[in-house]
Amino acid sequence: MKNIKIAILSALVLIGSSCSNRLELLPEQSLAGSQAFSSAANAESTLRGVYSQTQLLEVFGSGPQIIFDYQADNTDFVGSFPTLQEINNYVTTSPNATIQVYWQVHYRVINAANSVIENVPRMTDPALTPDISKRLVAEAKFLRAITHFNLLHMFAQPFQVQSGATPGVPLILKSFTGEIEYPARATVSACYEQIRKDLNEALTDLPAVSTPASRGRATKGAAAGYLSRLHLYKGEYQQAADFANQIVSATSTYSLATNYSFYGATPTAEHVFVIVNSATDNGRTGSGGWASYHRPASNNGRGDCAMAASLESSFKLEETDKRFVDLSTFVTAADGQRKRMTLKFPDAANNTDLSPLVRTSEIYLTRAEALAELNGINNESLNLVNGIRTRAGLPAWTSTTFTTKAAFVNAILEERRKELCFEGHRRMDLLRRGLPLRTTGPTATLAVYGSPKTVLPLPQREIDLNKNLVQNQSY
Repeated sequence: MKNIKIAILSALVLIGSSCSNRLELLPEQSLAGSQAFSSAANAESTLRGVYSQTQLLEVFGSGPQIIFDYQADNTDFVGSFPTLQEINNYVTTSPNATIQVYWQVHYRVINAANSVIENVPRMTDPALTPDISKRLVAEAKFLRAITHFNLLHMFAQPFQVQSGATPGVPLILKSFTGEIEYPARATVSACYEQIRKDLNEALTDLPAVSTPASRGRATKGAAAGYLSRLHLYKGEYQQAADFANQIVSATSTYSLATNYSFYGATPTAEHVFVIVNSATDNGRTGSGGWASYHRPASNNGRGDCAMAASLESSFKLEETDKRFVDLSTFVTAADGQRKRMTLKFPDAANNTDLSPLVRTSEIYLTRAEALAELNGINNESLNLVNGIRTRAGLPAWTSTTFTTKAAFVNAILEERRKELCFEGHRRMDLLRRGLPLRTTGPTATLAVYGSPKTVLPLPQREIDLNKNLVQNQSY
């Protein structure tokens, strides 16, 4: 999407917009605000520019998702980037340059989305019908919501710590117009409520999926998928199950693929919401993309992220699992050692792999877990998980496979781990359950639930510039 010019109000991007006093004018953003919203076509292009920024490595182009897996126990980071090594070793410091850029680019997306939300309803172009206007605003609200959601997971404790009373992130709900403000961090609870509000409002006016390509845009299913995840993360199981059911029940639109060929560049019914990439339009920067981390040098990647021993051990409990046998292999990793790595992201040469932000199988597992929490061992949860297990070549579970609700829920969580590994879910799945991110090795004492080091520090530059920002504990 980066080939589409990004135009936001006054042609300005606020770098670290929540707390910076420095503006940068980017060459590709030189279209004046009056032009950006002068016609329906320009407004559409402006919205596409917001999507373009979410595509970047630092947002949904793999960077945070890679960290979410190796901060936990799915991958071992064996690469050479010092800033990423710091995070992996739980010795991150607030001047960490990677964290600084991630913060800045996320708020750049949010600022651009705010500009669409504010300006589109004011437009008078007859070609901008009420339905088109509402859709553009809804898409921008969706993007603002999921970007705040991603930030919250990086820089704040899970909702379960003090019931959301801990510091979250600044909620930026207005575009930057030249006046410097210094917003404080909202609580985690307040952040969840704003994200929920944006997603609910967006869901009303978003379209349904119409073509494979539309799975790369915000749709009703995409909003419902994120709402199911949000409520699951809060432990609100009835709401999580209900929103998940909007997708589970839409069998003509969303369904499990019969095999794993959906990993690649083309959206399918397996995908609820993805970032679509191509050889000429992707989120890769000099530090790589999905396949760059997961494929070795012999396949044009770097081999930075190897499968962790605990994940391999989990797979080996049922060694015929196709997600293990067919979707992983031994390669020479970045540290020169032979290690097992995933094959989910095959294209390190051109970086055309989809960013799989919400998959149908995640929604099946969300509803299965939520119903298990509500009703114990039940047939619908069994059927939902068995669809995923059958695809993996594993025997189906029955009502007698488990003797307790706790054993059933734990098994669903482990199934979720194996199905969604390397896609960025593991860290929050552990923390929302009050579980440690790691149980072995020298960092295990730092990786326990509620520990300050399980979240990243706010960038030092933001702390220095914004008198109202409070740093995370122990940084």
